[in-house]
Amino acid sequence: MDTPETLADVRARIDAIDGRLVRLLAEREGLVRAAAAFKRDEQGVRAPDRVERVVALARERAADAGLSPEVAETVWRAMIGAFIDLELDEHAARRGWPRAAD
Repeated sequence: MDTPETLADVRARIDAIDGRLVRLLAEREGLVRAAAAFKRDEQGVRAPDRVERVVALARERAADAGLSPEVAETVWRAMIGAFIDLELDEHAARRGWPRAAD
């Protein structure tokens, strides 16, 4: 990839990446919603062991790709937290689960 020559070029490239990220997050959300159907309780949704495995893998992949593992971990924890909240809200609406305060 060639080096951006202006701030506008940098911003345009960031905007393009953001568009791809949104499409990937939408795809991930579809899979999260599919997984929700298999989960029977709040602990199954929160799945702390799974969260830690996913974050560890993100850190590993980040290091291999030249991304700061700390940035990757922060982004993945925020993303996972948002999807957990989405799942909990969906389960609460469908199954009458009490929505626990975080």
